[in-house]
Amino acid sequence: MSRQLLAMALPPLLGLFILGIGNGFLATLITLRLDAAGESPVVIGWVSSAYFIGLALGAVLNDRLLLRIGHIRAYGSFASLVAVTVLLQALFFEPWAWFVLRLVGGWATVGVYLVIESWLLTSGEQKVRGRLLALYMISLYAAGVIGQLLLGVTQGMGETAPFIVVGMLASLSVLPMAMIPRVSPLIEHAEPLSPMRLVTMTPTGVVGSFCSGFAVAAVYTLLPLYLQRIGLSVAQVGQMMAVVVLGAMLLQYPIGRWSDRHDRQFVLIMLGVFCTLISVGILLLPLSFWVLAAMLFLLGGGIFAFYPVALGHAADRAPAGALVRMSQGLLLINAIGSTLSPPVISPIMAIVGDTGLFWAFGVLGLFLVAFFAWRRSVRPAPLPVAPFAPSTPMSPVGAELTVTEELVQGAIEHEHIEDLSDVVPEVEVAEPLVGPPPPDEPHIVYYADEDEESVEKAPLRAQLER
Repeated sequence: MSRQLLAMALPPLLGLFILGIGNGFLATLITLRLDAAGESPVVIGWVSSAYFIGLALGAVLNDRLLLRIGHIRAYGSFASLVAVTVLLQALFFEPWAWFVLRLVGGWATVGVYLVIESWLLTSGEQKVRGRLLALYMISLYAAGVIGQLLLGVTQGMGETAPFIVVGMLASLSVLPMAMIPRVSPLIEHAEPLSPMRLVTMTPTGVVGSFCSGFAVAAVYTLLPLYLQRIGLSVAQVGQMMAVVVLGAMLLQYPIGRWSDRHDRQFVLIMLGVFCTLISVGILLLPLSFWVLAAMLFLLGGGIFAFYPVALGHAADRAPAGALVRMSQGLLLINAIGSTLSPPVISPIMAIVGDTGLFWAFGVLGLFLVAFFAWRRSVRPAPLPVAPFAPSTPMSPVGAELTVTEELVQGAIEHEHIEDLSDVVPEVEVAEPLVGPPPPDEPHIVYYADEDEESVEKAPLRAQLER
């Protein structure tokens, strides 16, 4: 990566990191404070859901504001709004007020992501997009781990101190972006595919994305409630949540590489079995602090891997012209799952008890095993067309970060093997399907293992048609 590209990418990534530290423990803090005030799990669930409602609304609407006022001013506006909503939560401790503030905060937060992601997309050529995505992922997850650990540090400073710290971090995140002398244009992106079109094209991708959002939202919003009610201190809750995020960061890539060498539907089935067993283990086994930490590390790795593997499976059969629109559509499906999760699971916890969270995870895992097994019997998954790329739910513009050059090449190659013209009728395939490309065109090896034979794809066209 060139020094000039690094200089252009570093300010937004630094801003994301600073903001992400505060945002990383805010959801945990809100859950713990509402529980300490005696609010029911149902109330906690609805307040938590407001944030994800704001995320979904912002993902659809915020790009218009960005087009109108530009990157730097948009970032300053969104980050300032995040700071204001957090500071107001320190002044008004009412669930209904927190619901409104969390909704506005979610809307503003996804606006910050929108600015950062679109900036990164226009910072360099497509060939360096994978490295930019890796830096984005490292910044996001590292900030999440540090933020959770910061929860215990700020707790001893007073009741309002954690909210003040989050507000300060949101304000400070403006500085790296404000000092950039250049404004990048917003990359044009297509409208996401409709849910019905996505269901027709990739039922496995839709269900996997929805259930991933459903489970991840429960981890961020309801797992702290469980941890506090089993007797852990605020600092210990933060440590446990940091372990979950760390598991998500460290296990995603190995699981993804495993899915490169096997049927991705089979990997999704095994992830469902794995998460079910871990959930049952937490319910039934006597757990010390360290055993619980190990179990949550594994559970975080399994739950957070559902989305990227499901996205990879969907991309294996999508035409090249539909990759971005498909990714954007699946992100919105993921956001819908996140929105519904706290209001659905929190009543279960109110009825069954705090362990209702893991009963919900277990039932969800069994459902996914049954669904993915059924889909595998109906239509076997296609071979992976490109190497796995780690990903995390982002705004629709950020979906373009995951569409790598290898993925586009693989999709074009797949169009020669299988007629995909009826998958998304309004999207043209790379070129008329008249058989495989000429045999004299170059080959490309997408991925290989030292102990296994290289997985070599069929010939690829030298030039990609856009």
